[in-house]
Amino acid sequence: MAQFIGWPIMSHQFASVAVLEENRMLRIETERETDGRWMAEIPALPGVLAYGETQHHAIAKVEALALRVLADRLENGEEIPSLHRLFGAA
Repeated sequence: MAQFIGWPIMSHQFASVAVLEENRMLRIETERETDGRWMAEIPALPGVLAYGETQHHAIAKVEALALRVLADRLENGEEIPSLHRLFGAA
């Protein structure tokens, strides 16, 4: 299932973050665990992973975590990806 979620952000360059070239957004991958929980992660941002009771809840939590990671990078003078949209869920 492909689902695209996000909003525009300020444009910056960050070569080490992989983005979907055709849409220029961070890809969210979701998977249902055997215990029924949903897991969402953003492969381009190592360690950005969250669990939720529903797929929507897991995606919302991983988006919030990604925003904190990107904000931290900006605060520390690091660059963030140039994106048309921030997230894309599959």
